[in-house]
Amino acid sequence: MAMTKSRKWRKALRAMLPVVDAVFVFASAIFAYWLYSSQLAVPTPVLIWGVIASAVALVLFQIFGMYSMVLSSINIFDCMRLLASLAIFGICNLLFAVLVGASKFGIGVSMAIIQTILIFCFSGSIRFSKRFLLAVKRMNAKNKKDDGKTRVMIVGGGDSGTMLVKEMITSDKMRYKPVCIADDDERILGRTIYDVKIAGNTFELTKLAQEYNVEEIFVAMPSVKQKDLSVILQRCRECDKPVKVLPALYQLANGQVAVSKLRNVEIQDLLGRSQVEVQLDEIMGYIKDKTVLVTGGGGSIGSELCRQIASHGPKVLIILDVYENNAYDIEQELKRKYPDLKLLTLIASVRDKNKMRDVFAKYRPQIVFNAAAHKHVPLMETSPNEAVKNNVFGTLNVAKAADEFGAETFVQISTEKAVNPTNIMGATKRICEMIVQTIGKHSKNTKFVAVRFGNVLGSNGSVIPLFKRQIAEGGPVTVTHRDIIRYFMMIPEAVALVLQAGAYAKGGQIFVLDMGDPVKIYDLAYNLIKLSGLEPNVDIEIKCTGLRPGEKLFEERLMAEEGLQKTENGQISIAQPIPVDEEKFWVTLDKLYKEAYAETESMKESVKLLVPTYTIDGREDKTAKFLRESAENQDNSIQNGSAV
Repeated sequence: MAMTKSRKWRKALRAMLPVVDAVFVFASAIFAYWLYSSQLAVPTPVLIWGVIASAVALVLFQIFGMYSMVLSSINIFDCMRLLASLAIFGICNLLFAVLVGASKFGIGVSMAIIQTILIFCFSGSIRFSKRFLLAVKRMNAKNKKDDGKTRVMIVGGGDSGTMLVKEMITSDKMRYKPVCIADDDERILGRTIYDVKIAGNTFELTKLAQEYNVEEIFVAMPSVKQKDLSVILQRCRECDKPVKVLPALYQLANGQVAVSKLRNVEIQDLLGRSQVEVQLDEIMGYIKDKTVLVTGGGGSIGSELCRQIASHGPKVLIILDVYENNAYDIEQELKRKYPDLKLLTLIASVRDKNKMRDVFAKYRPQIVFNAAAHKHVPLMETSPNEAVKNNVFGTLNVAKAADEFGAETFVQISTEKAVNPTNIMGATKRICEMIVQTIGKHSKNTKFVAVRFGNVLGSNGSVIPLFKRQIAEGGPVTVTHRDIIRYFMMIPEAVALVLQAGAYAKGGQIFVLDMGDPVKIYDLAYNLIKLSGLEPNVDIEIKCTGLRPGEKLFEERLMAEEGLQKTENGQISIAQPIPVDEEKFWVTLDKLYKEAYAETESMKESVKLLVPTYTIDGREDKTAKFLRESAENQDNSIQNGSAV
C-alpha cells in the first residue's frame, strides 16, 4: 500500500511539473519587469508577454524531453537539454523584443535576457533539487556507521567503476558501501569519485584492503585485455577477500554496468589469454541455408554447437542424441531464442547403423558435426567395450552414412587425449580420427575432417564445477596429482573454432586448436579457493588422491610423426596426416567389432594394433615410449607452413 501511495504521489508531481513551469515562466516575466523598471504595478502588455512566453517555453520543454527525465538521476546530458531549450527560448524572446516587444509591449532586450536567466534558475532548481537532497543525504550517511553494509574496494576508476560507485551510494537498498578505489592511472590518483577516494594503484591492493578494512573486492574493468585482467586478479587474490568481477563488455547486455552484473571470479579469468577471434563471415558462408546435423547435440560441446549454428541461419538444424533430457533442454532453449528456426530433435543412438542410414536418407543433412561420444576417462577404463562400441563404431556408422548420402562436410570432434593415449577413451578417439581420414581419402562428395582440442571449462564432468561444489561443502578439494597439467579453453571458444575449422575443410585433415599455455590443476584449485575469500590448506584442504587409471600428468597435441601447418586463423592449425595401412586397418577394425560385442579380454590388444602408441593398463613398450618422448620434443618446435 505504501508503495502504491508513493507511486501516486510521484505521478501527481510529474503531472504538475508543466503547470509549475508555466507559473515560473509567467512569474519570471513579472520579476524581469520589476527588476528592470523598479515599479510594482505591472502593465497588461507585460502580462500578455508572460502568457505567450509560458506557452513557448512549455512547447520547447516538451520537444526537448524535459518532462521525461528521471529527477533522481538527472545528469549532465539532461542539463545540456535544458540549456538547449532555453537557448532557443532566449533567441525567440530577443527576436520578439527587437521586432515588436519594444514598440507595442514596452518590453526591451534587457528584460528578455533577464527573463531567460530567471527561467533557467527556476527550472534548473526544480529539476536538480532531488539530486541535491540525495547528495545531502549521502553526505550524512557517510558520517554515520556502516549500518551493516559490506565494505567494498572498487578496482578500476573508469566509467564502469564510476557507475558502480554511483549505484551503491544512491540506492537505499544496496547492501554494499564503497570505501576506496584502486586504479593504475597516475593522473587520477588521490582524486575522488562521488566522494570515494582513489587511494592507490593495483600494486597496493593488499595495503588498501587492510587500511580501509575492506570486506569484498569488485573488479570493474570490462574493457581490459584478458591477460592484464589475469594479473590484476592475481593481485586481488593476495588480499584474501572474496572477489567479484564485471564481465567483459561483449558479455554485458546493452553494455549496461550495474552491481547486479557482477559475478564471482571464474578460473577462465585467470588463464591469461584473450578471447579467441573467429571469422564469422566464413562460418556463415557454409552454414547459412544448409541442413545441419549435430550428433550428441545435448552434450556440453554438442549443445553449444547447436546454439552457435542456430545463430548463423541454417535451413534446418537437426539435434540427435540418445539422452532425451539433454536433447529436450537444448531444444526448448533454441525454440525460445530462435522462434523462426526450423528445428528437428531426434532421439537415437549412433550405434544403430540402420537408424543412422534412415536419418541421412530421410533428411539429407549437408553438414554433420559428430559430437556423440563417451568421454569420461575413468568410467571408460572400467567399461572399455562401451567406449569402443559408442566412440569407434558410432563414428563409423555416422561417417559411412554421410559418405553414402552425399553430405558436404563431416566434422569429427576429437581430443588431445587421442595423442599417445594412455586410456581407452583417448585410443578410441584416435581410431575415430583414422576412420575420418581413411573414409575421407576415398569420398567423392564429402569432406571429412577432425578437430582436436583439450579440456573445456564448464563442460559436464570438468574440474571447475567439482571444485566449486567441494569448496561449498567445506572441502577437501581433490586433485589427482600436484604436478598434473592440462590445456583449457572455454566451451563457446572451442565450438566457434570448430565451426570455423569446418569452413577450412578440404578432406582428410586433423585440425588442432591453440589452447594457449597449459595450466596446473593444483594451481586452479588453489586460486579458486583464494578468490572465494578462503585460505588453501587452512580453511579448505587440497588433497592429492593419486592418478586415476589411464590418466596422464600432461597431454600432448601431436604425435611424433605429425607437424603443424598454420591456417589463416592463427589459433587453428593442421596436423600432417599419418599414413594408414588401409587393408590392415579395416581387417583389425572388423576384429575389434567382434571382440567389443563379445566382451573379450583381448579387445585392448586389437586397439593397440590400431593405435601403436596406446599404453595398455600402464604398459608402455619401447616403440610407444620412443614415439611419446619424440612427441614431447615435437610439441615444443612446431613447424609453420603456408596458410590455408
